Amino acid sequence: MEIQKAGDNAQQYQIQQITINQGIDEKRAREIYDEKYSIAKQDFTEEALRIANERVKELENRLIPKMEAVNDGLKAFADPSFQLLLVDAQKAAAATERSVDYDLLSELLVHRIEKGNDRHIRTGIHKAVEIIEDISDEALLGLTIVHSVNTFMPIASDIKVALDILDNLFGKIMYAKLPQDTDWIDQLDILDAVRINQLGKFKTIKDYYSNSLKGLLELGIRKESEEYYKVQEILAERKLPFSLIMNENSLNSDYVRVNVNGIESVESLSFVQNINGTYLNIPFTLEQKNAVKSVFELYSNDSKVKQELNNTFVEEWNKHSNLFKLREWWEKLPYSFNITSVGKVLAHANAQRCDKSLPTLN
Repeated sequence: MEIQKAGDNAQQYQIQQITINQGIDEKRAREIYDEKYSIAKQDFTEEALRIANERVKELENRLIPKMEAVNDGLKAFADPSFQLLLVDAQKAAAATERSVDYDLLSELLVHRIEKGNDRHIRTGIHKAVEIIEDISDEALLGLTIVHSVNTFMPIASDIKVALDILDNLFGKIMYAKLPQDTDWIDQLDILDAVRINQLGKFKTIKDYYSNSLKGLLELGIRKESEEYYKVQEILAERKLPFSLIMNENSLNSDYVRVNVNGIESVESLSFVQNINGTYLNIPFTLEQKNAVKSVFELYSNDSKVKQELNNTFVEEWNKHSNLFKLREWWEKLPYSFNITSVGKVLAHANAQRCDKSLPTLN
């Protein structure tokens, strides 16, 4: 802060600006952690302190490395709002005996750093910290699975690759026996993590993913057809290699399709070129993009063959053990529910605990 003016007979001072984020290293972060715990532990009797101390220390050991891995993450320890949340997290850690909860709390605190400017997300995080000790294992697992179905889509240009990615993901997400009754859904509703809709059901897995992955489930162009040769001409005019743009449909070898996940993906197409030893992505020109987009207009609309393709998709889905288990469980759910902001941050934190490669919650 600079004081530029002063009254008569008064001295002027220039005061150096104070930045609250300055000088927070690992040592100071752990000191602040201990200082905040001195507040949190006031609620415990002497008999409870030993257990509480062990649990809160466990949270610290999981939290600090994660915060160090985030750009300027330790600076959050100087934020008053984060300190208040930290006290709540320490209390929650002291109150729970479940080891996974320390990971969840640390993920939520890191998420608070990354997305804390969004007040809607911030509210969800604060409430999620409060309910961690109350949510059952079954409810947490079920919530995480439903959130993952709604949130995570594979980045792939071939449907079989996409299914492999999903199978690997749900192999990590479905880490315990799946809940079979409805008590877990009722508990989530009580905890404000979901809103039950007893008059509706979730879409079937086939309907849901057929729509979500529709770009990968396009039939394409029949080999040796008039359209097939037309595509060769279109691509040749723009110096686009047929073998680069078109791939055999992995669910029906009689057809070829553009090697992208739907027409929207054409905008991101590029060549990889080696320029003086450096590999660079060279975007397609506007004319080249338009040429590729025009190929989609030649795709077959044969309804009978399309239905066969959808049936083959389900068969391929069922060949993946984790996806088969997911489909069986999903389609036995008696009714649907909407996940609240509280449920989303909690489920996302748990999903990231299972798979560190998952993106942060938007």
